[in-house]
Amino acid sequence: MKLYFAPDTCSLSPHIVLQELGLAYDLVRVNNRTKRTSEGGDFLAVNPKGYVAALQLDSGEVLTEGPALLQYLADLSPEAGLALANGTLVRTRLQEWLNFITSEIHAGSSPLFNADRPETAREIFRARLFKRFDLIETTLAQHPYLMGSSFTVADAYLFTVLTWMPKLSVDLGGWANITGYMERIAARSSVIAALAREADVPPVV
Repeated sequence: MKLYFAPDTCSLSPHIVLQELGLAYDLVRVNNRTKRTSEGGDFLAVNPKGYVAALQLDSGEVLTEGPALLQYLADLSPEAGLALANGTLVRTRLQEWLNFITSEIHAGSSPLFNADRPETAREIFRARLFKRFDLIETTLAQHPYLMGSSFTVADAYLFTVLTWMPKLSVDLGGWANITGYMERIAARSSVIAALAREADVPPVV
């Protein structure tokens, strides 16, 4: 397999899962501006959507969209417990969290990346995002991870998105359970290894 990534994007979440599962993979860095890859190719030829993450399978097929990639990878090693079996209520609950993270946290934070947006508008988006954080805070008050006592692919995704918050002038310190959650996940060997591997791939011009 081959994972196409860019630093500080949602591609970190499938990378964490690859490390969690101990799967073999190649890592290809993408310049989000030029769409050139560390292999010297055109990323648009791999994923016409133009954004990471993209996972190229050994068959040559390419999968995109974070929640889909996460579940595909988890199902390759079901014994790891990163996603319960399809067709179960627990799996649907996992998909519920993945959709929430995608639409409410990932997409909800996107407007804050636009530095030209007026501060009054940015405050509206922050307030909406903070309500979502309150829900996550309540969940994490009951158990250490989104789905209970065990780390799942939803945690890999939420952790990744929440790492962007300091860059958006959002201080997570007001949510004690989220802060502890981020510290726990940051200390996982899979996260440390994924970040180290990404740092080893030189920038692409």
